Amino acid sequence: MAEQKRSSVKDEELYEKLREEQGYSKEKAARIANSANQEGRSTQGKKGGTSPQYEDWTVEELRDRAKELDLTGYSQKNKDELIDMLRNH
Repeated sequence: MAEQKRSSVKDEELYEKLREEQGYSKEKAARIANSANQEGRSTQGKKGGTSPQYEDWTVEELRDRAKELDLTGYSQKNKDELIDMLRNH
């Protein structure tokens, strides 16, 4: 006998809204719809954190971050090159 496929999404309404209105992928919409608490759902999937953007950092701070990430060749780079390096490592 064929097995019935069941949806593992806890909140189908939210899932459909995220897929149709927000254009989220199936996986991302399901993760958000299945998040543990209602409060978390409002912030789940949103971009951004509390850290300032690299453009607001000094060259020295950018070099320190590159060093933390064990990147090489950062000592002679200018600010724009450092930012590009950090974003694309």
